[in-house]
Amino acid sequence: MTTEPPTSPLPGNRLRETAPHERPQERLQTLGASALSDAELIALLLRNGTKGQDVMTLATRLVAEAGSLAGLVSWRPSRFQALRGIGQVKAIQMVAVMEVARRVLTQPATLEPVLDHAEGVASYLAPHTAGLEVEKFWVLCLNRKGRLLKRVEVSSGTASSTLVHPREVFREAIREAASGVICVHNHPSGDPCPSAQDVRITRSLREAAVAVDIQLIDHIIMGRPESDPLGSGFYSFRAAGTL
Repeated sequence: MTTEPPTSPLPGNRLRETAPHERPQERLQTLGASALSDAELIALLLRNGTKGQDVMTLATRLVAEAGSLAGLVSWRPSRFQALRGIGQVKAIQMVAVMEVARRVLTQPATLEPVLDHAEGVASYLAPHTAGLEVEKFWVLCLNRKGRLLKRVEVSSGTASSTLVHPREVFREAIREAASGVICVHNHPSGDPCPSAQDVRITRSLREAAVAVDIQLIDHIIMGRPESDPLGSGFYSFRAAGTL
């Protein structure tokens, strides 16, 4: 009578055996992406494993084969497909993700401008207002150092008027956690001198700024130098001393 050698138990499913709140997707949602290990991040990209090999095991093997996440950047699709559980589609997706990572690392980061004076704001907005035949109203959300966080167009009106409500202006500022805002709108006529409506809007914005504790740094009206009696092509409520 012969005795058969004992068979090795099938490996468990690491992901299934992990408590739900400890799984990669849940950890990312509660703790942020930086809390995840390299293998957990790869597991989220792969999404699922294969029969007999759960996605966490597959991701761990992939990182181990490459030596590190950085090692994966140079892999071709065939190299990914050499691992059981990664087919052609997953391989192509991984190569695309690694190419995105490579480009992010090699391209210089561009900083948004610091907008700390009316001339700089006018220069920044000039390409956006040139040739416009309708009035538009923008909110420039700034951080404490005056650097632009986001430019938001909050309204686009007719050739004669722009409707804007302080609620719309400061909703965007609060959403961006801005310390201050610069409001800008254009006059299609080219003459940036403020109208009575512009003065009323500025007064309302100033009162709303106090209520929400976000500084209204300036309200600038964009025009054209040739149509401006003062020749500057823009009007600053702050520079004029009316804000």
